[in-house]
Amino acid sequence: VRVVRMGEFSTELCGGTHVRRTGDIGFFKVISEGGVAAGVRRIEATTGEGALGYVQSQEMMLNQAASALKTPPQEVGQKIAQIMESVRGLEKELARFKSKLAASQGDELVDQAMDVKGKDGMVMRVLAATLDGADAKALRETMDKLKDKLKSAAIVLAAADKEKVSLIAGVTPDLTNKIKAGELVHFVAQQVGGKGGGRADMAQAGGTDPEKLPEALASVRAWVERKL
Repeated sequence: VRVVRMGEFSTELCGGTHVRRTGDIGFFKVISEGGVAAGVRRIEATTGEGALGYVQSQEMMLNQAASALKTPPQEVGQKIAQIMESVRGLEKELARFKSKLAASQGDELVDQAMDVKGKDGMVMRVLAATLDGADAKALRETMDKLKDKLKSAAIVLAAADKEKVSLIAGVTPDLTNKIKAGELVHFVAQQVGGKGGGRADMAQAGGTDPEKLPEALASVRAWVERKL
């Protein structure tokens, strides 16, 4: 390597391709920084005409963003912060709406629960149903309410879109010695291209084949009867 001195302030050991003088570098712009190994960071930069072109492209993107946001370039950051705050508020409102919708559907589902009689003569309820538009939080909240209303029950709730299925299974405390929610949700999930598990009283799963969901839910009653 060679030793390069830059004025009185820097002495470097260099082994790469170099300019004849620091002034040849011109404009210098760092474009990325990150870790490549333990205790090692890599900084990438561009110089001269390359740096100028990089800054011009960044300025162009900033102006495009400002135009889309209908705000001056110097106020883009503030505008984005306002939009994000508004989005968070809308997400919370949507979550509340989904919870209310799921709760209203849950009230209607109580009447769909079927009686199942075990070998010991004990009668319990079985419910397997879909909640349209529900997310994971809404499924959990509705499950809790249904378990309270049905008292002694095994329940499977599902929500589906074009690409995926969300599942949750719940078993009331008096039945967990015979029926495990984790086993129940796994049984259903396998039929819709997924898997899952959880506690004896509550378990969640996912799947990738919504078309098979109706058949999977229809099989829940027979599975429960075998466990009893």
